[in-house]
Amino acid sequence: MPIILRLDRVMADRKISLNELSEKVGIANVNLSKIKTGKVSAIRFSTLEAICQALDCQPGDILEYKPENPNK
Repeated sequence: MPIILRLDRVMADRKISLNELSEKVGIANVNLSKIKTGKVSAIRFSTLEAICQALDCQPGDILEYKPENPNK
């Protein structure tokens, strides 16, 4: 998948745990863990907004686009 989630990196930079972020964002640990590990195929804008607000970051800090075949 060409979209890479960097939530783990941003969380480490902010020194925030999964449990703490889960409480601030208001979603279950399991769902946040799936986002953190990139095991999701979609994310709601409202969830992305809540994560960015809790981490004081921009969506581009969490999401990265990397083409599968950069030669095209």
